[in-house]
Amino acid sequence: MDHLFRHEAGKMVSVLIRIFGVHHLEMAEDVVQEAFLKATQTWQYNAVPENPSAWLMLVAKNKAIDIIKRKKHFDQLAVDIISHQADIISIEHFFLDTEIADSQLRMIFACCHPSLKTEDQIALTLKTVSGFGIAEIAKALVLNETVIQKRLYRAKQFIKDNQINFEIPAGKELLERLETVYTVLYLLFNEGYNSIKSDELIRKDICAEAIRLCLLLSEHKVGKEPATFSLLSLMCFHASRFDSRLNEQNEIILMKDQNRSKWNKELIERGYYYLNLSSTGKYVSVYHIEAAIAAEYSLASSFENTNWTRLLSLYDMLLERKQMPIVHLNRAIVLSQMNETEKAVEEILSIDNIEKITATQYMYNAVLGDLFMKLNDNKKAIQYLLTANKLTSSEAEKKLIKEKIKSIK
Repeated sequence: MDHLFRHEAGKMVSVLIRIFGVHHLEMAEDVVQEAFLKATQTWQYNAVPENPSAWLMLVAKNKAIDIIKRKKHFDQLAVDIISHQADIISIEHFFLDTEIADSQLRMIFACCHPSLKTEDQIALTLKTVSGFGIAEIAKALVLNETVIQKRLYRAKQFIKDNQINFEIPAGKELLERLETVYTVLYLLFNEGYNSIKSDELIRKDICAEAIRLCLLLSEHKVGKEPATFSLLSLMCFHASRFDSRLNEQNEIILMKDQNRSKWNKELIERGYYYLNLSSTGKYVSVYHIEAAIAAEYSLASSFENTNWTRLLSLYDMLLERKQMPIVHLNRAIVLSQMNETEKAVEEILSIDNIEKITATQYMYNAVLGDLFMKLNDNKKAIQYLLTANKLTSSEAEKKLIKEKIKSIK
């Protein structure tokens, strides 16, 4: 049911918003929740239908029709819909595959309206289009859940009060919104790649949803942009390594120890295909550079043969466009592979607000623990690894960290 909700809820909300208007967002979300509730109750006693998605869509459609009928006499929206249709069944055209796809794109662009604050746009899209929970959004944006709840309320209220149009914009306005759309898809994939769930490090369904939405964007005339193709390329390269990242005991396998024969060659080829498509434009986006970094790992025949000098150059390019702590962290890891571990530690510790970051995020502690292990400073290594263990909720990550501490002792 979780898997089905992830894949279908966003589609259903998008179609209902297409019918009723984006100012009825909360009503659409309620109707979708009712459809899934009915599914859990019905399928508990009857066989699960051959096509659960179609079943849910049918329930959603019927609920939409009921709402229109109930509101017919006092809701102008319902009057408009009914007056322009021969009969109520004409709403069925909204549930064709092409209309569903178009509705989802409209929903994404509606959530990314420039009148909304950027942080509200991202939270709203992750919640509405992709079915993220509050905790997942908080983790993706590195914020607490209370802040996310406030942002969602603020965004929905703004849409309702200002009657934001449900449309795909054009011209300059389209380009402005595309940047936020890319950010949302990027964060969506990242949550699947390194999940907040304690018992599931990789959530392939979320990554597949991010790839699907990015592919949807790339196939539409408004999204046939080099940055779209480079983002799609990046996703393909990362997804190609899924089957080598964990062993049968759900333990993390670091890249240097991964069996490269398990890397998905078809996805790597798709990654190169979209990276080549992205080279047609004049502008180099951060996604171009990150895709090039991912491609560099795929090119190497082994971890030892990775072109670290080339990677360092790419990270320097990325830092010029994306001055974020995570970029500094990844660049420091490359420095360490080039036998400059002391310099790598210095760079991480010089990141702005690093004390606050290491107090809340496990990744920085885990990397620092590794680097101090390399420097044979076991006391500091254990200190950072223990902090990392406390900050992560992932059982796979905890297991890896404990193994490292055990090897030191």
